[in-house]
Amino acid sequence: MNLTPDSNVLIQGITQPLGSYYAARMKAYGTNLVAGVSVGHGGQQVHDIPVFDLVEQAISETGSVDTTIIFVKSYRALDAALEAIDAGISQIILVTGGIPPLDMVRLLRKAQATDTVIVGPSSSGIIVPGKLLLGTQESEFYTPGSVGLISRVGPLTYEVALTLTQAKLGQSMGVNLGSDPIVGSSFHRWLQVLATDKDTKAIVLVDKTGGSSEEATADYITKAINKPVVVYIAGYYTPEDKQLGDASAIIAAQLSGPVTSATTAQHKIEAFKQAKVPVAERLSQIPDLVKKALKNG
Repeated sequence: MNLTPDSNVLIQGITQPLGSYYAARMKAYGTNLVAGVSVGHGGQQVHDIPVFDLVEQAISETGSVDTTIIFVKSYRALDAALEAIDAGISQIILVTGGIPPLDMVRLLRKAQATDTVIVGPSSSGIIVPGKLLLGTQESEFYTPGSVGLISRVGPLTYEVALTLTQAKLGQSMGVNLGSDPIVGSSFHRWLQVLATDKDTKAIVLVDKTGGSSEEATADYITKAINKPVVVYIAGYYTPEDKQLGDASAIIAAQLSGPVTSATTAQHKIEAFKQAKVPVAERLSQIPDLVKKALKNG
C-alpha cells in the first residue's frame, strides 16, 4: 500500500464541481496529482492537471498510478471503478455516495479477486497529515503526529481529529471508511495497516450504531493489535429503540427489521469493554484515554 508524497494519484470525475474543487485542495496540500479522467473532456486541463477521456489513456501518458479518487455520479461509479481496476490501479477511494448495493457487491467481488483496496462509498478519504491528502478530508483539523484515526462516521472524523490536535496529540493517518450500508474497507484492514505503520503509536477507532461486527473487531484488537486502541461510539446515549447515522444507513436498518439490542451503541460499547478496550463516553475523553494508553504502553 503506497501512501507517500510520491504516490501517483488520479481523479476520475475531475471536471465535476466537487472533483475540481477538491483537486485544487489536494494539489495545494502536496498530493502528486498526475492526471484526471472525464469522458468528453480529454485534452483539457483542470488546475494544470491534464485531463483524459479514459484511465488507460492517462496511464499511458503519465505512467503507473497508485490511487484513484472517484467523484463521478453514483450510477457511473461501478464502471469507473472497474475501469481503474482493469488499468492496474490497486487503491480506489469512492467519494461518491449512494452507489446501488448490487453495484457494490459486484465491485467488491472484483476487488477481492484482484487484491484491490476499496475505501468508501461516501468516504472523505485518507490523510497523512503534512504529507498526503486523498479525498475531501478537512486538512486544517489535522496535525502530524503518532495517533492513527479510523472512522465510520463522516463529519465526526474531523471533530475527533480537532480534539486530538487541541490536546497536542498529532495524527499519523486519518481514514474515513464511508457510511453507506455496503463499504469496501473494514476496521480490520486499517487496524492492520496502522499496526504495522512505524509512525503510529496509538489508534483511535470511531464507530456508530448499526451493523454487528463489533465483537469480531474487539476480538481482533485483543489478539492481533499490539498498539493501544481507544474506541468512541457515536450515539453513546441514544435510546435503545433508536438508530443513529446518515439517512441511507437509517433507511437500510429500518428495511432490515426492527432495532435490536445487537445494533445499539450500548451493545457495541459492552463488546469493547469486555475485550478490555478503552471506550470514551464523550469526545472530550478521547485525548485523556489515548495519553493514558500510551503511558501504560
